[in-house]
Amino acid sequence: MKNARLHLLAPLLALILIGCRWADPASAAVAATAATQCAIATKTAPVGDGTMVYNSAGTGPTLLLLHGLFANKEQWNTLLCLLAEAGYTAIAVDLPGYGKSAGYSLEDYRLERQATLLRDFSRQLGIAQLDVAGSSMGGTIATLYADRYRGQVRSLAYIGAPLGVIGWGPQLRRAFFRGINAFIPVTGYQFELELRLLFMTPPTIPTPEKRAIVGEYVTHNRHYVQVWDIVNLYDDILRRRPMPELPTLILWGQEDRIYPVAGAGTLQQVSPHSELHTLPAAGHLLLMEDADEVVKLYVPFLHRQGEQKRATDIGGTHPIQR
Repeated sequence: MKNARLHLLAPLLALILIGCRWADPASAAVAATAATQCAIATKTAPVGDGTMVYNSAGTGPTLLLLHGLFANKEQWNTLLCLLAEAGYTAIAVDLPGYGKSAGYSLEDYRLERQATLLRDFSRQLGIAQLDVAGSSMGGTIATLYADRYRGQVRSLAYIGAPLGVIGWGPQLRRAFFRGINAFIPVTGYQFELELRLLFMTPPTIPTPEKRAIVGEYVTHNRHYVQVWDIVNLYDDILRRRPMPELPTLILWGQEDRIYPVAGAGTLQQVSPHSELHTLPAAGHLLLMEDADEVVKLYVPFLHRQGEQKRATDIGGTHPIQR
């Protein structure tokens, strides 16, 4: 039996991207600049028993961008355009069962299954080589994908803290002990708490939209809890398994309230050939609040991998630099 997908309205960030304003004018300016210079195409692909929906922009080497839990491809819009402008084909997907992707069963939310379906997706699009990047849960899925399909993946990037390295931050833990899951808010107060945890500068969302978002979480609460239970079986996965030996970029917000920055060093230690940058005054959603800073670090990283591959192709094997 198919489960209802995680609705586009329910992830709070979807509404931010379709008209609600940022409290921080600088963030709004970055988003507006990228939007005016980028044509985003939305397409579909039959994958497994369902249909995946994805956004694509630019031409050049392919970058596959994976969102986090209860999120969607639109979170990447600003970064998608900035990467397209830098000379890449940037593809942001609605992961199976999320956003507008539809037709998937509850078991498809297993992270290993997500990686398998993404491989089928890349085959549908005829992608021979790609770089994969993820935010939060998407970073964990990116790791599983890179480990399984090393012949296809050129590099791995964590655009913000991934699931599976370090436990929840203290504010989130206190909320859990009070019986509040801020990721599945069922009151206005819980919704505001979620915003404060995810953002350094929470966006301003009109009251009617807030009520609509909370209403969706209440209406589909059982399904959200089921998915939450599945995903949280992976809360230590990156600490207990060998990491793929690929060029790896780790970007982590120093003020991340979901996964404390102490986890960044742990991830670097277990990731061969990794490069770590912690971003000051940055929280969990680097792909949205810090897209310009992400591009300043991610694009040079990608260029270095491309130059190294060309040197290897010409002159033989070169060691991957740390």
